[in-house]
Amino acid sequence: MTTFGIEEEFQFLDPGTLRPADVADVVLERLKKTPEWHPVAHPEFLASQVEHASAVFERMDDAGRALLGFRRFVADRAAELGVVVGSIGTPPDAAAFPSISPIERYERIVHDMDGVIADHQLSGLHIHVGIPSREHGVIALNAARPWLPLLTAISSNSPLWRGYDTGYDSWRTVLLRRWTTSGSPPSFLDAADYDRRVRRLLGIGGTVDLGVIMWDIRLSAHLPTIEFRMGDAQLEFDTALLVASLCRAIVSHALARPDATDAAANDSADVPSELLSAALLHSAHFGMRERVFDPLSGGLAPADETLTGFVRMLEGELHEAGDLELVKEVSGRLLRDGTGAERQRDAFKLEGMAGVRRLFDETIVADQGRNGEPTTSKP
Repeated sequence: MTTFGIEEEFQFLDPGTLRPADVADVVLERLKKTPEWHPVAHPEFLASQVEHASAVFERMDDAGRALLGFRRFVADRAAELGVVVGSIGTPPDAAAFPSISPIERYERIVHDMDGVIADHQLSGLHIHVGIPSREHGVIALNAARPWLPLLTAISSNSPLWRGYDTGYDSWRTVLLRRWTTSGSPPSFLDAADYDRRVRRLLGIGGTVDLGVIMWDIRLSAHLPTIEFRMGDAQLEFDTALLVASLCRAIVSHALARPDATDAAANDSADVPSELLSAALLHSAHFGMRERVFDPLSGGLAPADETLTGFVRMLEGELHEAGDLELVKEVSGRLLRDGTGAERQRDAFKLEGMAGVRRLFDETIVADQGRNGEPTTSKP
């Protein structure tokens, strides 16, 4: 079975303003003293941020238990410190310039990128999917590129920025477009073509190393994986599992197709970079509220129909992995209740920052169960 890993980034926030609170070092100290979390807890770019870079999994239920357990731990530590922990693409409010973790690589990035860093107060959901080789990774990348707008729309969870509603469902996606590499990568001929082209970027435009290749999907420089990076951090852990299930399924689907290399190249050729760029910005703006780019039709289509068609296309792979029930349940709830962005926006309209904080508290460790009803809440 195809393996996968999930990276979730969490941000600690002042309970009144929902601005970043620079307490990550305290939480990390506790995480590092806990045998269960020590290997998977990491500092992140911001002093208000921690990352859970999960173990490698084959089963989604094992991943779910790990994600929920880590979330409970950081929620407990946040409560002890009198702060809020949010799993969101952008903090609802932000300082003029963030506090950066005191790590030499991060300090170099700040030096190279200057004013871009003022708005780089972001948290993402990254999905690693195991691949047999980098050649297989390029096939999967070419096949998955056209679906990035839908995956961006599904995972949109950053409508608020500096105290106001941006009107966009994924403002994080917009802010990332300022980096030297962002959005969809181009298509590639093979692994040698990929490696040659990314290495030519080193040292140019603030690309200090391969880790600053900021495309929404890329081959890992140090793991045998393809990494999906388009997602905002998610309010609930099972929405992260939904995204992970879809990413794993599209990789498996691409590699199993007859003449996989040519099929993936043809898929990419049908959706050139300029079209994908426009489609990604469209998804960042509207999320799943209206229409989204559908690679099967080659244009905009109702978001619910596009997601349903995507799941239908991947049904065999999802069933084989044991993920079909999860995907149908969580995607159905997403279509009914809205994405994280829609729910944040609704809470902000009704109660301002107090409502948004309540939403964060209610969802950080929410386990929706098999009937869609919450079975746990924040301790």
